[in-house]
Amino acid sequence: MLNAVRLRLTVLLLLLGVLVGTAAAAQPVPPTLFVDVNVLPMDRDRVLRGQSVLVSNGRIAAIGRNLEAPEGARIVDGRGSAYLMPGLADMHVHVRDREMLATLLAHGITTALDMGEAPNAIVGRTRAALAAGELPGPRLFAALAVDGSPRYGHLVVPSPEAAGWAVGLAKANGYDFIKVYNGLSPAAFATLVREGRAAGLPVVGHGVETVGLERQIAEGQVLVAHLEEFLYAFFRLPGDGGQDTVPDEAEIARAIAVLKRSGAVVTADLATYQAIADQWGRPERVRDHLRSPSARYLSPSDRIAWHRSGYQGRSGSLSERAAFLGRFVRALDAADIPLIAGTDAPTIPGLIAGEALHHNLAALEAAGLSPFRVLSTATRQPGRFIARVHPGSEPFGTIAEGARADLLLLADDPRADLSTLHRPLGVMAAGRWHDADALAALREDVARTYSLGGQEQAAAGR
Repeated sequence: MLNAVRLRLTVLLLLLGVLVGTAAAAQPVPPTLFVDVNVLPMDRDRVLRGQSVLVSNGRIAAIGRNLEAPEGARIVDGRGSAYLMPGLADMHVHVRDREMLATLLAHGITTALDMGEAPNAIVGRTRAALAAGELPGPRLFAALAVDGSPRYGHLVVPSPEAAGWAVGLAKANGYDFIKVYNGLSPAAFATLVREGRAAGLPVVGHGVETVGLERQIAEGQVLVAHLEEFLYAFFRLPGDGGQDTVPDEAEIARAIAVLKRSGAVVTADLATYQAIADQWGRPERVRDHLRSPSARYLSPSDRIAWHRSGYQGRSGSLSERAAFLGRFVRALDAADIPLIAGTDAPTIPGLIAGEALHHNLAALEAAGLSPFRVLSTATRQPGRFIARVHPGSEPFGTIAEGARADLLLLADDPRADLSTLHRPLGVMAAGRWHDADALAALREDVARTYSLGGQEQAAAGR
């Protein structure tokens, strides 16, 4: 037993040494002064007009009128009409490569949470390069996905002992969360929560079939990764519980009560289920998506995966359930349940990284959330969530002195028209400024790289 413990500690220390060895020092960034901008601080629904915002060393140093520019500072002039708000967060993505990270940034996303399939190189070397400013992209959090079987391709954790090892490996390799999947045993789930809490790796993820969301939340799961998980692992469905059934509206009140007691957060990924429902039994929809202009920003491997997704071969309809989830998210918002934006891009056909978040924000507004509350799901609420579960991390999600300088400059007030988010005048990530031309160049580079990759795949297949 002692030798096994020593071996385990040795492996973990070696892995930690590899991780630390890959870290890169952040490159110095010159200060930036935004002048004459209308600030949406996102701490509450308000605008501060005609402000200056000074950014230094990747943080917001000062906010006020007529601030003086430090020597060598870059000046970004809002001319009294531009709006400055926090950068956006997509808290449920699956990062494939560096190109996808650049695509996220080009769409105004400065924070992302990878939910389980990021290669170790992304979690280690690439994330260190992002932090050092060597690569363009958002600040990236990462979860290690675990399951009780190999059915969905995740790391298999068949026992409580294996669950403890998984937490140790996740910690050594730099992950921030443990993501639970459907097939875990109750004992393995309980161990993941207990060991994860001790290691500073909170549990997030799906509903576990043998446990159920109510018990998962009570035991300490801090985030539900999809709205639709409540359909699978919480709500009592009438009749046989088939795909065309929806819960009684009274079930919503029960969910709200459970969430209120725990403080757990819900990923408001309305566009995810809507995309699934849209293509359910409709094979032509994937072809339509792949012919759209935005498909240029989809990797060759994801193009293949979309064709093989399987949703298009199903029968029946999910439209009633999609409509119910709209009512559900509106009720959660009205009850002040913390909601964070996420998309599951690019795993679901039709959801391309970056663009998908804008679809999701529009879907939340259509469901009845106010524009400010919609924007909060991608700014203030993710910042609050990370601050709560990872105390001491860099604050983000609002424009305030000391906060991380993740910013979005817009031509118009997004509270009046969310579509202005699609056309940013510039994006700042950790104090590094990318104007509209730079963002366009990022998108073109991604499209060119993916096009070349697709040609190589086609040539290899001939």
